[in-house]
Amino acid sequence: MITENASGAVVYQIKNGQPQYLLLKSATSDFWGFPKGHVEGTETNLETAHREIQEETQLDVTVDPEFNVVLDYDMKNGHHKHVVLYTAKVADDVTITRQKVEISDFGWFPYSEARATLSYANLQGALDKAHAYLTAGAL
Repeated sequence: MITENASGAVVYQIKNGQPQYLLLKSATSDFWGFPKGHVEGTETNLETAHREIQEETQLDVTVDPEFNVVLDYDMKNGHHKHVVLYTAKVADDVTITRQKVEISDFGWFPYSEARATLSYANLQGALDKAHAYLTAGAL
């Protein structure tokens, strides 16, 4: 079985003392998720997360290596996907320029709305863990 390795982050900003989470909608489906993408060459997961966020949103972020959640699942094409998600904080006045070929829409969502918008339960679980980590003092 082929394993595809990917990395990204739960990108957030603080508005009115609460985290707002960045979600991206795929340009090829109705999928809503976090900025992420395939590991290229000898990149580390942290390097991939930084690069993918920059490519998809034009945001230059600092990825927090202290938190990560790993998602493993099988895809419809028979491949296995291994995804490492970190957290990455941005200022509350950033401008996003989406990568139009991959991203059709984006938005900043409070936790409960972000959770309801995410397309898959494993992403909801990743958000739950990230939100718990951030609201426990990492903000």
